[in-house]
Amino acid sequence: MTIIIAITAFAATILGSISGIGGGVIIKPVMDAVVDMPAESVSFLSGTTVLTMTIVSLLRSRNGGVRIDSRGTMLAIGGAIGGFAGKMAFSSISSQASSPALVPYVQNIIMVILTASVFLYVLFKARIHTKDIRNQAASAAIGLVLGILSSFLGIGGGPINIMLLSFCFSMDSKTSALTSLYIIFFSQTVSFISTAVEGFPAFDPLLLAIMMVAAVGGATIGRSLSKRMDSRGVDILFMCMLVGITAISLYNAVRFGAAL
Repeated sequence: MTIIIAITAFAATILGSISGIGGGVIIKPVMDAVVDMPAESVSFLSGTTVLTMTIVSLLRSRNGGVRIDSRGTMLAIGGAIGGFAGKMAFSSISSQASSPALVPYVQNIIMVILTASVFLYVLFKARIHTKDIRNQAASAAIGLVLGILSSFLGIGGGPINIMLLSFCFSMDSKTSALTSLYIIFFSQTVSFISTAVEGFPAFDPLLLAIMMVAAVGGATIGRSLSKRMDSRGVDILFMCMLVGITAISLYNAVRFGAAL
């Protein structure tokens, strides 16, 4: 099972680094499907792996030609606050859940809704009139929402980042991917610190180390591939990922729902 998770983390961080969805949106559902582990442990392993990936991706993107403007900074600040709020919401629901299956059930239901919505948006985005928000407070508020979802779901960022960055700020695929990684970095850093203060959940240190090494390798390859791809290529990859993520999350929702 460790090999499956390591391969998943490696592939997910390659794809996540290219598309900007973080990789956790793949790692989390797959781990829910193949391992018998508490939701807190899965979310921590997934989130830490994604944090590792974003650090490597952002360091490697410094000379990539794509720049983050002041709106990206406000989005990141909002994401950091949202990361803390999402972590608190997750801890509160976990502590009060009547069944261990409740939290992953809710997480996967939300994932299905989000990924299906984003798929439809990307499919019809040529017909959708996007905005170009410049207000700093509005940017921070959007970052807050993204940070909450990122931290609560334990996925790092997810497709919702790309959809909102495209719709609200008219960013192209490559710019939104880099900005999404920037938001994920701040939200996951705050979430990690919150977890450290509260106390880490039970986890296998060796498994975490393997996933982090896989994330470094995946992020390195992903950023190299991203430089060779245009926005259309990123869009096609993104759509294929959405189909797979929705299918896995739907399977998990049914499985955990049956355990309630």
